[in-house]
Amino acid sequence: MEYGLIGERLKHSYSKIIHEMLCDYTYDLHPLAPQEVEGFMLGKQWKAINVTIPYKQTVMPYLDTIDQQAQEIGAVNTVVNKNGRLEGHNTDFGGFLYMVKAHHVSLKGKRVLILGTGGTHKPVTAVCKAEGAAEIITVSRNPKGEEISYQQAAKRQDIQIIVNTTPVGMYPNNGQCLVEMEWFPHCEAVFDAIYNPFRTELLLRAEKAGILAVDGFEMLVAQAVYAAEYFLDKPIPHEEIGRIYRTLKGQLMNLVLIGMPSCGKSAMGKACARLLNKPFIDLDVEAEKQAGMSIPELFQQQGEQAFRQIESKLCKKFGAKNGMVLSTGGGVVKNPENIAALRQNAVVIFIDRPLEQLAVGGDRPLSTSMEALAEMEQQRRPLYEAAAHCTIKNQGDFDNVVQQIKEAFDEISGT
Repeated sequence: MEYGLIGERLKHSYSKIIHEMLCDYTYDLHPLAPQEVEGFMLGKQWKAINVTIPYKQTVMPYLDTIDQQAQEIGAVNTVVNKNGRLEGHNTDFGGFLYMVKAHHVSLKGKRVLILGTGGTHKPVTAVCKAEGAAEIITVSRNPKGEEISYQQAAKRQDIQIIVNTTPVGMYPNNGQCLVEMEWFPHCEAVFDAIYNPFRTELLLRAEKAGILAVDGFEMLVAQAVYAAEYFLDKPIPHEEIGRIYRTLKGQLMNLVLIGMPSCGKSAMGKACARLLNKPFIDLDVEAEKQAGMSIPELFQQQGEQAFRQIESKLCKKFGAKNGMVLSTGGGVVKNPENIAALRQNAVVIFIDRPLEQLAVGGDRPLSTSMEALAEMEQQRRPLYEAAAHCTIKNQGDFDNVVQQIKEAFDEISGT
């Protein structure tokens, strides 16, 4: 291995994709058990590496030099092998600072709440200090020293910025969150170091409260660019951060189509999947596969509730994945947990087709008449509008509507 990443669990890391988009070298993911770290570091059979959880401090005794910023932070995430001399650096500081600046957030004079005490906590704290935060409060489930508990944090209504450095809500434990946004009525922005999923439950709650919510993928890309500068010992245009971020976000984000039965979700989803070069998943088809029968048969034999349970499981399963186009059943919005599961990695678009153009009967067990459709549409429209990032009218030329959906996806995903 010449260049790569070491850590304990690397299966879901995006670092290989980012580095190989950025530079002309092969970047390997090299998971290590704790007892393997010493041999790897002493062997020095590599040119440069990144280091992630839980070895950012473990590797420090094996280094010949550690730059001042890494020393102050107390953690190293980049090591360069210069003719057998190992030099340690920390690019998490620059990565988090880039993320803050990219979203035009000022930390000066602000009260910042940092969730967690792990490896990312130290560079985040260092950035907050450097940027002139008025107060930096650390929250821990097992507080020590000046740290506070989550129960105490709930009483800090003066908090203005929140930064999550814990793994709470990270794949595969999607949906977990330790704070309520109602605790922080003056909060202006929430940053999460987690990048898988793109929107943790914390960020979904912040979005719902109308608060700026920023995922850790931008930080990941920025720190990778800064690490590559150390790897190659040459500057890299920092415009590359935005380019790679937008390109990869577009590739990795899901497109989810919601709307009334027969509004065109499946046909348009297939067309969008071809345009975006993503696989297409119809959740109703997946539900039939899992049930071993058609949806009308499932409704008739086991009732709507049985279908809804299957539907919810599928939302959690596919919502946690990346890079797909998903078509949903018309009633998926009836359960808020479905929407949270789908939104975590997706741009959600409401396909709004005129009521008189919707189909009656057929294989849609709840679309029994135009009157039933009208009542259903009245009940569900507010749910569709609340769940979606935008609405696209399904009127006129099919290809034109598909192109509108793609353009909306590109704009919202940042492509």
